[in-house]
This record gives sequence, structure tokens and C-alpha cells, in this order.
Amino acid sequence: MNYKVLTLAVGMGLAANSVVADSNVSLEERMSELEARMDNTEQTSLDSASQASQFEFHGYARSGLLINDNFNGATGTGPYMTSAGALGAPVGRLGLEDDHYVEANLIHNRRLDDGSSARFHIMLADSVETNNEWTASDSQLNVRQVYSELSNLSMFEGSSSLANATFWAGKRFDRANYDIHFFDSDIVFLSGTGAGIYDVQLSDNWKTNFSIYGRDFGVIDSADLDIENYIATMNNWVGNWQIMLSGMKAADNKERGAELADSGVHALIAYHGANFYGFGEGFSKHGVLIGDGLGAEVKGVGSNGNLTKDAQALRAFTYGVTRFADNWRFAPALMAEYSQDRFEKNDEFTWVSANVRLAQELTENFEMVYEGSYQYMDLDNAVDSAKGSYYKATVAPTLKLSTSSGFFDRPELRFAVSYVDWSEDLNNYSINLDPESATMGEGGEMVFALQMETWF
Repeated sequence: MNYKVLTLAVGMGLAANSVVADSNVSLEERMSELEARMDNTEQTSLDSASQASQFEFHGYARSGLLINDNFNGATGTGPYMTSAGALGAPVGRLGLEDDHYVEANLIHNRRLDDGSSARFHIMLADSVETNNEWTASDSQLNVRQVYSELSNLSMFEGSSSLANATFWAGKRFDRANYDIHFFDSDIVFLSGTGAGIYDVQLSDNWKTNFSIYGRDFGVIDSADLDIENYIATMNNWVGNWQIMLSGMKAADNKERGAELADSGVHALIAYHGANFYGFGEGFSKHGVLIGDGLGAEVKGVGSNGNLTKDAQALRAFTYGVTRFADNWRFAPALMAEYSQDRFEKNDEFTWVSANVRLAQELTENFEMVYEGSYQYMDLDNAVDSAKGSYYKATVAPTLKLSTSSGFFDRPELRFAVSYVDWSEDLNNYSINLDPESATMGEGGEMVFALQMETWF
């Protein structure tokens, strides 16, 4: 029923009663007045709606069950299961994730008639390992982001550089972060609490972002003093090229150890290709990252306070996605890193990770997904060393709404079988000096997985 009709019906009843009290005003006059008021209310509501708030809801989730070849719960698996994983070295994720991770993003948008807009974003996230349905005692529920943005402000109308800029403040992931999904690894991840300006147009083909983030490393043992790392970033986009430069300072970090870094620099140079390495449809991205001091944690910019003042790191990456036949998709990825004096004087770490994912579309809703991973490690923590290789092969029958939509269409429901193995020299080796922190046992194991993954 139309709400106006309902309101008029109610009004008729009220009007009928009031006529008895005031015989000088007819029922028809009262009904006409009531309908006019309703028309005015409806128009006011429509006028407000042209500037009304709009809400968005986005999310990501994965949930999986892993079983080893002894029919026990598989442990120590995941994209960072190798000894080099503590250095940020990933392997292919398919068939290895057993965690239950969820993100919920609530966004409020407001837009005015002059084109200016405001945006408020809050992100809740939780991650647990238990397979039980009641997980309150294990929950890590957290507000990972909470920030506001103002865009296209009228005060900058006519400005060549700031007319379309976005100003922000709060706790957030930087907007320009991006990752290699098949590794579950960010290429660069800048986050924390701060403020900045996006989309400053310095020339027709040059756009840049400026930001300042703060991150905490904890407290000094001898004083109730937070150690804060302040990161200033200029992220430039010139055509398909990205040049990101960051400097950072954590003045009190040396109080935790005389050899620890209290400053650092970080740089990223990347090319974002609009095709698959110049051959056919798809995309490809490649680049290098370099860091010194606190900047030597090249993926998580400014996130590690345990780096020495002499720490240096160089990382290279390349990956892409293409369709090479009517029902086949192909996604190769490669990451490699060399670092030295990272945690101790004269430590030295080298790793290379290669991954290939293939998808064979058999019907509109069913595909076979195949993934092969290889990682080489040469690790020396300045006390002992180990080197060798890791291997993984996965086959995953997969259900989805539309296989023709590509690698990144979700949700997916998967059954996966993986075989993992590695060199004996890597058994129980850890880059840390505490032997209990070793993540790799013995290889040669089958792992069975049931998993769902979705985002929207």
C-alpha cells in the first residue's frame, strides 16, 4: 500500500472526529489540507535525498579446513610456512590456508550539489584458527581502519593541482597499496595513523599523493614511553610508472638497543602494464623496492622496529594475469629479495619465490585450478645457516558463479589436494636465534583442504 494512501485513510478518521467538534470546517477541506501537507512532506524528502547520505558495505572472508595425510589437523601451513616466511617470503597460498579471516567495511558517503564530497570508512576484522563455531575466547576482533576523507572541495575550484584532490585523516591502509593475490603478499603496504592528500595534479601526466603516518614499536623497558616511527611519503604516478619515496624517523628506538635503526629510507619503482607483458589481453606489474635502516622492511613500510642501523634490502617482483585459450587462464608470479645486516651484524638472507596458477574452465560453474610453487632460500642469521628449496603442487576442483568472469570473481568453494616438500637442510631452521621459533618440520606431506573465499 502507498504510504500516502495509508496516511490519508488515517487522516480521514481523525478528520471525521474533528468535524464533530468544528462544524464550520468541512471534511473535504480538511482532507484537501492534509493531502497538501503530505505532498509538501514528500517533496521535502525528495529534495533532501538529492544530497542524502549513501552507505556502502564491502567485505572479504575466507574459511578453511586442512587435514594432513595422517588425518590430523595440518599445522604450520600457510603462505609464510617456510623459514624465509619470517622475512616476508611467500609461497603459493592455494590449499594451504586454514584460518578463518573476515573483514567488514562500512562506508558512509555524502555529496553536495557543488560536487564536493565526504567519506567515512570503518573496517572491522577478525582472525581465528579454531574450527569451532563459538570463538569469543580466541577472537582478535579489531578496528583496522577508521578515517574520513574530503574530496573536490569548492574552495580549490579553479586550482590546477588541488581541484580534484582528496584530503584524509585517521587510521587507514594507504589507498595505493597493492598485492599479488596468489601469494597472499602485498607488494607494498603502508598503513598507520596520520593524514595526507591524494591526487595532487602536478602536471597533465603527473599525479602524486603526500602522506604522513605514525606507527608504534612498543615501549622502552626503562620508561613508559611509546616508540613512534613517523613516515613521510610521496607517491608519484607518471603514466604507467609509479615512483614512491619514503623517509622515516623513530627518535627513541635506539633506547631499545644501541645497534637498532632510528631512521630509514624506502623507495619503490614500478611499471603497471595494461597488457600481459606486451602480449595479448590481461595485465602485468613489475618493479623493485629498496630500503635502508628502518626502510629495509620493504613490504611493510616502517613497520619493523627490530632492524639494525646498517640494515639494507632489495626486492624485485613481477606478476601478471592472462587468458591464453578460450577456457584457460594463466597467472605467473615471481618475487626475490636480498638483505644484509638485517637483525644482526653480518646476517645475510636471500630468497626467491616463484608461483604459477592455472585455471581450466570446464563449465560455467566448475573449473579445475592448478598451482605450482617453488622457493629457494639461502639464510644466514650470523650464527648458523641453511639453504635449500621448497616445493608445492596443488589441484583444486572449484565451484563459482561464473568461471568466465576470470581469476578474481568470487565467491569460490574449493576442495584442494596439495603436496609439500623441502630440503632436509631447512628442517627446523629459524632465522631467529630461538630454536623454538622454527616453523619448518619435515617435508613430504599431503594436505587436504576445504575452503571458501569471497569478496565484494
